[in-house]
Amino acid sequence: MENILHRYDYPAHRKTRIAPTPSGFLHLGNVLSFVLTATLARRSGAAILLRIDDMDQQRVRPEYVQDIFDTLHFLDIPWEEGPRNPEELQRQWSQVGREALYLQALEALKAAGKLFACDCSRSRLQQFDGSYDGHCLHRALPWEGKEVCWRINTGAELPLLMKTKTGMLPVSLPPEQQYFVVRKKDGHAAYQLASVIDDDYFGVDLIVRGADLWDSTLAQLYLAQQAGMDRFGNTTFYHHPLLMETPEKKLSKSDGATSVHYLRKNGNTKAAIFSAIANMLGIHEQVPDWETLGSLLLDRCAVRR
Repeated sequence: MENILHRYDYPAHRKTRIAPTPSGFLHLGNVLSFVLTATLARRSGAAILLRIDDMDQQRVRPEYVQDIFDTLHFLDIPWEEGPRNPEELQRQWSQVGREALYLQALEALKAAGKLFACDCSRSRLQQFDGSYDGHCLHRALPWEGKEVCWRINTGAELPLLMKTKTGMLPVSLPPEQQYFVVRKKDGHAAYQLASVIDDDYFGVDLIVRGADLWDSTLAQLYLAQQAGMDRFGNTTFYHHPLLMETPEKKLSKSDGATSVHYLRKNGNTKAAIFSAIANMLGIHEQVPDWETLGSLLLDRCAVRR
């Protein structure tokens, strides 16, 4: 993930998205991603969609949903499309309302012979250190069996290309994403599938995400190719470095000292929050707003492909 980007040299795009998950209070790393998304949107002419990934309803809590809107408003980070408050999310923009699209895609993949059912337990999967050996690939388990998820057959090596600012980058599916889950055991779409369907549905052609989601991007490119979703394959991706709590530990969602919720409660201004992010990335300047932070990040430490 090299090739530092240079100022003003950005191709035009139609739409990008901010896509938080309401499973915890947003932290400084989320803000970094939001700022880079907004900055790249401004420089490329893209509109910003707020897409809240709330498919996993068991983990969604009202205070986490509210925190997304509070954080964006407090930091003055803009968006042009999507919900303006929790009520609009519930009424019009929730992923739950797009479940029929996810199920339609799942059925099409199943009919094309590209999926298989799997009933492997969590304990069995833990034996493979994050990867899966395809144990259920040829077992022909019932699709609607008890404790069964659906996986995509990644046995076919597809020539994958990731579109970046510098051109098309040849990539391949990593071991950790072999036979990844597309429908969970609860019958709902898994993250990889829901995210791809949403980005295609809303016409997103620019995606900014952390370097920790590099493997997810590869899985989604594979899935889109299997599903014949050419538009997703033409999406431009930017992967940015992460803010780290320690050299070995990335930030996590919590009510801890790096959550915006905590910082706001303790009297921090938006300038203090933006300056803290800059300092964590080695930029020792006072940063008054997101526009300044975004420019500093792109011009100095940059987003990487």
